[in-house]
Amino acid sequence: MTLKKIITAISVIASLLFSSPAFAYTVKSGDTMFGIARSQNLSLQELARLNPQIQNLDLIYVGQTVNTGTLDEKTTGQAGITGTQEKKTTGQTVPTGTQEVNAIGQALHTASKAEITVGYSENELDLLARLVRAEAESEPYQGKVAVACVVLNRVASSSFPNSIKEVIYQKGQFQPVRNGEINQPADEDSIRAVQEAMDEKRDVAAGSLFFFNPATATNRWLDTRATTLVIGHHVFKK
Repeated sequence: MTLKKIITAISVIASLLFSSPAFAYTVKSGDTMFGIARSQNLSLQELARLNPQIQNLDLIYVGQTVNTGTLDEKTTGQAGITGTQEKKTTGQTVPTGTQEVNAIGQALHTASKAEITVGYSENELDLLARLVRAEAESEPYQGKVAVACVVLNRVASSSFPNSIKEVIYQKGQFQPVRNGEINQPADEDSIRAVQEAMDEKRDVAAGSLFFFNPATATNRWLDTRATTLVIGHHVFKK
């Protein structure tokens, strides 16, 4: 880690330790704003007020940071504890005194990690929705969600590239990329299917890494792989 990064990390930690720190929650697969609000003892309206940057509460991404309040807000109504005593908020212990040094050290260790989880961009989600339309426009709605899940499962798998764009454009994987259908705009159902695949229906095609239409497939190598589910004309495999 460069000296500049170390100084930046120390500055961030110092601001958290000596002011009313903001509590942040990192969005995981399957999370919803309603579920996050409930887990943080907040109303959905309160959580929305704390996160004006999230304009659509139904559309959040894995890796996105959601502000869940500040130390002052979470300790409202409780007696303040000063000196070297520990401050307790919502059942958690906040270290003070010499433990601050350990907190800074831990933050520097975290900041030096090479692997950083990020959310999906709007362009990637639009690309995924376009693929869903091209691959499953005539399929049942659940089949559209399942196609989106396959792409997301590949992103999460060590056997495939690490981004939606790279997975979709990986050579020889999706017919719409070869015939140009990927360039057509997504319809509303495909956009909604992608949103649900990112959220409450993430497990529709759990474990599935492939899908194909047996009636039109010219290469049947997927027949040797285990079937996870069948929706409409598509057979999903892992």
